[in-house]
Amino acid sequence: MASMKDTPPPAEKGRKRNAADQVYDAIILGLRTGAFIPGQNLVEPDLANRLGVSRGPVREGLKLLEAAGIVVWNPHRGASIGELDVAAILDLLQALEPLFRLAARLAALRCQSKADQKRVKDAAARIALSGTSGNRADYFEDRQHFYDTIIDIGGNRELPRIMTLSRTYLYRAQVEPLRSEAQRVQHAQSYARIAHAILDRNPVEADEAMKQHFGQNSEVLSGIAGSGARG
Repeated sequence: MASMKDTPPPAEKGRKRNAADQVYDAIILGLRTGAFIPGQNLVEPDLANRLGVSRGPVREGLKLLEAAGIVVWNPHRGASIGELDVAAILDLLQALEPLFRLAARLAALRCQSKADQKRVKDAAARIALSGTSGNRADYFEDRQHFYDTIIDIGGNRELPRIMTLSRTYLYRAQVEPLRSEAQRVQHAQSYARIAHAILDRNPVEADEAMKQHFGQNSEVLSGIAGSGARG
């Protein structure tokens, strides 16, 4: 099953990916690693030089990112990485939470083989390590790997198709720097609880663990409100 992070933008499904798609992928990757940040201007000549493509594909890639809700256009500033206000983040989380809770329940029901159990343990161990290392890029990637793993084990082929997470990368890039050290530790530890419930094959506990994981965002969102983030 394809991972969520490898799912192309909706407009690009069904054909070979081109230079514009590479621009899309590079900016999404930059959001995950911190190379791009919310509010940052995207200057077309600079992007073309940086990515080794002409300005035409850069412009097309930016249009794909605009359609995905990642890039916004301003008549005076041109293209920039978008910023989410608290209301937009809450809407995003409200839409995603039921899907992630379903993924956790399905994984708990279907995590039967030793190979799948090892995959969950390994994915949780990676988060435990990167969550305390301070490396944001590794933490982003390991969280994505954890979700890809439990969705794959759950076996619902539609979930990775409908859970297009480009806006989630924007949310994470905006929220992660605002977490306190205690909040980061708590956030990383919540994955261990989800994994434990899945390994126990307890869908009720897995659902509750994922619900609590999403519920941890309230304190961080208070920080965003105080910082004056805008959409």
